[in-house]
Amino acid sequence: MCAAALLCSDAIRVHATEDPPPSAVAAANFPIVSDVRLAGDGKQTRFVLDLDKAIQFRAFALANPYRVVVDIPQVDFHLAAAAGVAGRGLIKAFRYGLVMPGGSRIVFDLTGPAKIANSYVVEAANGQPARLVLELEQVDHTTFVQSLAAETHPELKAAIADATAVVVAPDAAATPKPMEDLRPVIVIDPGHGGIDNGTQSGGKSEKSLVLEFGLALRDRIEKSGKYRVVMTRTDDTFIPLADRVRIARNQSAALFVSIHADALPRREGDAQGATIYTLSDRASDTEAERLAEAENKADAIGGVNLTEEPTDVADILIELAQRETRTFSNRFAHLLAGEMKNTARMYKHPLKSAGFKVLKAPDVPSVLVELGYVSNKGDLEHLVSESWRSRTVGSMAQAIDAFFAKRLATAGPAN
Repeated sequence: MCAAALLCSDAIRVHATEDPPPSAVAAANFPIVSDVRLAGDGKQTRFVLDLDKAIQFRAFALANPYRVVVDIPQVDFHLAAAAGVAGRGLIKAFRYGLVMPGGSRIVFDLTGPAKIANSYVVEAANGQPARLVLELEQVDHTTFVQSLAAETHPELKAAIADATAVVVAPDAAATPKPMEDLRPVIVIDPGHGGIDNGTQSGGKSEKSLVLEFGLALRDRIEKSGKYRVVMTRTDDTFIPLADRVRIARNQSAALFVSIHADALPRREGDAQGATIYTLSDRASDTEAERLAEAENKADAIGGVNLTEEPTDVADILIELAQRETRTFSNRFAHLLAGEMKNTARMYKHPLKSAGFKVLKAPDVPSVLVELGYVSNKGDLEHLVSESWRSRTVGSMAQAIDAFFAKRLATAGPAN
């Protein structure tokens, strides 16, 4: 009877907006997700995913906040834009995307503690597609915690390690080792990616806009031949914050530049212009605090287990950010603001400080650049403009040249 209730006719269904082009499907050859639906109530909730072929999967729960994660092979999601925004029963909302090359992920935000009562894949039959079914059941907090204690998730750490290896390996293989190449290493970090879209407005997502900008910045910097550039990601892949930092540390980076774009909820009015953030023990204002909190949630959005992470991120940031590193970060931030104001609209107070988890690499001067507000029509027009991107990339490259010229002059000749 419960199963029949869960499969009731009023189940929420989101259809694909259009069939994928046959040539694109043939080229990728990834399984296709064509439909998704939810059924049930606050006691029992069922999630059903329609696919063109059966796949393997792995499902597990996470706490703080309550989430369920489903890891699947890389698939093509052909779903409506609103898929996952509205939940039902135990599922508040869900999101999906690429979490590493070869692997996709679905993350469910739960309304409260719940256990995975059943999960399975049904083969295609009688004209019906293959289906992945996940059944959730409400439990109390104690039961939820006990179920987590009984589980281990080595596959999650392995997946994260694999994703990092995929990102780092191409750069490491394509260039000499740091000991053989004395050029300064610059790490460019396009924010978000994969399952984490970042801010969205006007049909544009932050993860795509900042990736295009980051790749353009890389190309411009590499043309000079004076630096070695490492990207934290070069495609639509989710990279946990700790691994972004680890990439900078492993590459002995001389500069870490994280690229983002901001957005304000409509109820908070309008804002425009680029802002440059550096690390500090406290936010310079309430807006900086809001943005830092939002950006630092990327791991939770991507379904990473945060139970092993420090609960007070700010204290860890303060501990790791040494005084000399802060000085260089602030110096670069001022140079960058001075150059960018010639090509880009800047926020009324363009230099700010906040506790960003992504900037916690010790001994690596770091800044986080918010290119503008996707919630502002004028800024969004700039962010999608190739001409604007080219000019702004040029100003950032000039700031990088000035920064390293000053550092070399300060350091003096080598002994």
